[in-house]
Amino acid sequence: MTKNHDSDVAFIKALAELLRENDLSELEVSREYGEDDALNVRVARQMAAPPAPPQAAPIQVNAPQTSAPAPAAPPAAATEEDPALDPGAVTSPMVGTAYLASEPGQAPFVQVGDQVSEGQTLLIVEAMKTMNQIPSPRSGKVKRILVEDGAPVEYGAPLVILG
Repeated sequence: MTKNHDSDVAFIKALAELLRENDLSELEVSREYGEDDALNVRVARQMAAPPAPPQAAPIQVNAPQTSAPAPAAPPAAATEEDPALDPGAVTSPMVGTAYLASEPGQAPFVQVGDQVSEGQTLLIVEAMKTMNQIPSPRSGKVKRILVEDGAPVEYGAPLVILG
């Protein structure tokens, strides 16, 4: 049961200011006031993507061509859509570190091509020294694993694509 403390509003405003000043996306804090009296605060903000760098227009040179140049292949990033928009994306519910196995050297929870059932552990996200199992939201086949073992992840980042 959380009681209203006069300092809580000022504390939350200070957290929001820290978030902005340090260009953070999320901050979570717990305050214990005594038995059955605590304050748990999570302050988060949507981070805007940096604008794309401007591209210079191609320069035309009037030189004779002996053969037609081969068409340039589109960059790999342009041919793949954003994994976060995939309807099968399983996203991180928190900021932390992703682990694909329960311990170093152990077999990963899932691999590409595995059939998973709803509720099955896909991976672990460690946050504040707590290991949080990330369950499959539905049954399906693992199409892609988008994070590496031990990689930091942001809130809402796509982790796995299920088919």
